[in-house]
Amino acid sequence: MAIEAWFMDESSEDQRLPHRSKPEELIPLHHLADLGVIYWHLNPEDYENDEELKNIREARGYNYMDLLDLCPEKVANYEEKLKNFYTEHIHADEEIRYCLQGSGYFDVRDKNDRWIRIWIRAGDLIVLPAGIYHRFTLDTNNYIKLMRLFVGEPVWTPFNRPQEDHPSRKEYIKSFKEKVGFALEAH
Repeated sequence: MAIEAWFMDESSEDQRLPHRSKPEELIPLHHLADLGVIYWHLNPEDYENDEELKNIREARGYNYMDLLDLCPEKVANYEEKLKNFYTEHIHADEEIRYCLQGSGYFDVRDKNDRWIRIWIRAGDLIVLPAGIYHRFTLDTNNYIKLMRLFVGEPVWTPFNRPQEDHPSRKEYIKSFKEKVGFALEAH
């Protein structure tokens, strides 16, 4: 099953709802790839012995891994943490998440500053490039088990928007200028 993504509506209702634009505008995988988002679908039932996951980790240098269960029963200050994850931000490094159980949404900005909602479910491994504006929330199931992967020691420092002068944001924007000749601008 391929990952599902769509443009979001402008509603301020519960962030855990799908927020599909009307009319619905689905986003193909190649559009996500154009934004630098990388995706694989793997077997979450046997992640400890998965050769494809091992090959991805080796090829991309992901030498650190931990597991994270996100749900009200297992996370202190759950609602506050979810609110923090949903604050628009960038990172200096890639954000790599592999969904082992449950589901949730990564929202990313496209080149026109519109939100794209990416629904990740068990088996989805997603890589968000350094410097891309994004946020995360669970869906209405309120549960996800994620594998977090890192190059080197784990660093999860969010830099809340605006961050146009941050080196990773500048590099991200530069990659678009070099690839397709247009600039990404903050709105």
